[in-house]
Amino acid sequence: MNKPSVMMSPTFAALMLAVMLGMAVGAKADIEVLPTAELQARFDGLTHELRCMQCQNQSIADSPVGLASDLRRDVREKLIAGKTDAEIRSSMVARYGNFILFRPPFERSTAWIWIAPFVVLLIGAFVAFRIVRQRSALVATDDSVIEDEIVR
Repeated sequence: MNKPSVMMSPTFAALMLAVMLGMAVGAKADIEVLPTAELQARFDGLTHELRCMQCQNQSIADSPVGLASDLRRDVREKLIAGKTDAEIRSSMVARYGNFILFRPPFERSTAWIWIAPFVVLLIGAFVAFRIVRQRSALVATDDSVIEDEIVR
């Protein structure tokens, strides 16, 4: 008895494609709409500058996880309650620390975040300078015969 392969069936392929497309469309189902355009603009700005604590490399506006959805809801509720952007940011920092901000303030505890890239750049420039200097010194003292000179 010949059993038809499920993987070869065009019906199965079409069904799988429909399921995947449905999952992609439904991934961001909690679109937040606020009563006024000003509140919506503030909401969009705040949710793009707050980091998802679970994903850590996405803003809460872009993250599909439940924690980001909860944080978006929290921001929305605070905006509707009349809180300022600074109050919302400070409440998020009080709860999660400066790590929740994509651009943390320059403070004693976050200074390394701002200074470290410049230090690493200086170290890299110093190492590159030393390597170039050492290699140019080697070339100046090199008296080995080059293959082209042997052929001539």
